[in-house]
Amino acid sequence: MTEEHATFPWGHEALHLDIALDDDGSPRLTHLGLPGEAHRIPGASLPLVEVTATGHGRGWSGDRLIDTDLGRRLRHRSHRATRDGDWHTLTVHLHDPETGLAAEVTYRSPDGVPVLRSEVTLRNEGQTALHLESVSSLAVGLTSQDPAAIDAADLLWAENDWLAECRWQRQPMRVTTPARNGRVSRAHGRAGFTLNGQGTWSSCGRLPMGGLTDRHTGRTWVWQIEHSGGGWRWECAEHEEVAYAALFGPTDTHHGWRHSLEPGAVFRTVPAALSFSADGGPDAAFAALTRYRRAQRRPHADHQRLPVIFNDYMNCLMGDPTTERLLPHIDAAADAGAEYFVIDAGWYDGDNGGWWDSVGAWEPAASRFPGTRGIQEVLDRIRERGMVPGLWLEPEVIGVRSPIAKSLPDAAFFRRDGARVTEAGRHHLDLRHPAARAHLDQVVDRLVGEWGVGYLKLDHNIDPGSGTSAHPGETPGAGLLGHNRAHLDWLDGVLDRYPHLVVENCSSGGMRWDHALLSRMQLQSTSDQQNLHLYAPIAASAPTAVTPEQGAVWAYPQPEDSLDEVAFTMANALLGRIHLSGRIPELQPEARALVWEAVAVYKAIRADLPQAVPSWPLDLPAWDDPWIALALHTPATTYLTAWRRPGTDATATLHLPHLRDTAARVEVLYPSVSRALAAWMPGTAELSLTLPTAPSAVLLRITPTDPGAPCTTPPPHHESTRGPVRCPLRASRPNASPTR
Repeated sequence: MTEEHATFPWGHEALHLDIALDDDGSPRLTHLGLPGEAHRIPGASLPLVEVTATGHGRGWSGDRLIDTDLGRRLRHRSHRATRDGDWHTLTVHLHDPETGLAAEVTYRSPDGVPVLRSEVTLRNEGQTALHLESVSSLAVGLTSQDPAAIDAADLLWAENDWLAECRWQRQPMRVTTPARNGRVSRAHGRAGFTLNGQGTWSSCGRLPMGGLTDRHTGRTWVWQIEHSGGGWRWECAEHEEVAYAALFGPTDTHHGWRHSLEPGAVFRTVPAALSFSADGGPDAAFAALTRYRRAQRRPHADHQRLPVIFNDYMNCLMGDPTTERLLPHIDAAADAGAEYFVIDAGWYDGDNGGWWDSVGAWEPAASRFPGTRGIQEVLDRIRERGMVPGLWLEPEVIGVRSPIAKSLPDAAFFRRDGARVTEAGRHHLDLRHPAARAHLDQVVDRLVGEWGVGYLKLDHNIDPGSGTSAHPGETPGAGLLGHNRAHLDWLDGVLDRYPHLVVENCSSGGMRWDHALLSRMQLQSTSDQQNLHLYAPIAASAPTAVTPEQGAVWAYPQPEDSLDEVAFTMANALLGRIHLSGRIPELQPEARALVWEAVAVYKAIRADLPQAVPSWPLDLPAWDDPWIALALHTPATTYLTAWRRPGTDATATLHLPHLRDTAARVEVLYPSVSRALAAWMPGTAELSLTLPTAPSAVLLRITPTDPGAPCTTPPPHHESTRGPVRCPLRASRPNASPTR
């Protein structure tokens, strides 16, 4: 092969890759980053895709690794670059003539966004079945071939537990990938850091995300595996002095997944995405991922309108709705400015709280909604008050006592070893089966098509384990992957039929928090956390895993809360989506006024949020941090929420590097009664903020100004960007009326 044909480039102004072909046609990704930069990834032995199959894996002979990974046998056949609107696509065709395995590696990237999306399709063009055990969605070297690059690298990952979601961690890569010195000059092992998702909750224990950042240069990679069930894995380790990341869906070793690829058959991996920042650190990489998520998801009007939602569950009715209890909350929600009113769990319960193992028919309980009109009286009242009605639904489960458990065939449910899987008194539907899908379609058509419900909160509160082996020769992991894909297809069908329906993704809070679902559903429930102080780090971290306009955060004032606490819980939601709840009818006038004010402020700024990208002026929050901050910024404006929890000094220094050397005006948007004080230092891009009381929270707006504008009075000449600009923070109450 001649030199001019040895490498082919691809990309756009924000992301560029080079793929080199060895003399035998083996492809290697040698550059992934900015166009024209000198940084190179040798990746001498990293294939574009890793494939293991029975009889084709890894083994050792003495101290030497014998690697028969099918991915390393694949040779370049052809490649093609195309463009579809804002999306650039590179498709690389590979083939192994010995086994007949063909691979189609598809890279996609939105124009101007440094994010690479990867997906692999395998096809068996041979005469013998291949029994797949793992297939990577993306495998790529991240650092140059210099041990110092790994010495400077920090790993990023997010712990994600019920009531304690989205807790990002950071540690040196050398903790799990120690430097190897001695007689062996090159390490061939795969030791390093790995995370796995298991069961049917894609984010139970860990988010399906990770990252690597250089603590000196700020060069950062952040990735996500776009899979809606359990069964994902990523590893970040050192191979031949290069740090690499390999991202997978389910595998045999970790999830009991195997797939028999018969001659002529095709298998497609779950997608994965990798964002990149050359020098902006994790903030810039998360900002790029935010822009990618917006470009990749299903379009929906809700992403731009951002209506305020009242939900009757959290710290409110808690799954015990009745007509009598709901009517005062409907009026209070409307008075506060809510635009949707969602009746949460319990509306179908005629068994006084014993509904857990009887759900599935999704009919309203006459005992909860008496009278000739039943639940329609409540739905009509919601509409009369100018709001759109919504309902809670847990579609994938059928209680063992439900009549639906008997009317649907066994094949419509998860099964293992021929028996229905039962978890916590419930069966789990297998949406590959037409009867299961038809049942759910009938439910949705009744609630949405006949009743006029405009919002569905779709919950999922059980984990039935490894999956289903309902089909002959199927492993549970393969059955679960099939169901996951059928579930996504079902959601697409619902939204095709009802394009204005708003659908929320919930799973005991954030236990199924992934982009596969969020590329279709409009909102993500970020937590079931009932403590307003503990919700702050969840709310602040949420934009790492969901776009701000999709992150639903509870704001649930209680009559026993202090005014500072009412403002704190309302501030939790102001840079996301307001899920208003709590006992608003019982609030005193001053507390109720704080709720109304928060909703009015949110409506005044919400048009900016779908264009804003996040940053963290105090770094990503730890669970116990006394000061927490989240900023969302557009080219013209920065919104910043700062929380002070008890047990710390009243003043913190926040870093806003995107405003360095910029004169700016700082305003309090909420609460207007705040006694916050700030000093803006343009030269160091630091904001000194004082909140006199704890707990307290404040929403600020920071706007670049001309040198002569109010609150910017710089010192003369070249020292104008060195000293602090002290602003007595002025309250701004745009549109203070809560009316719609």
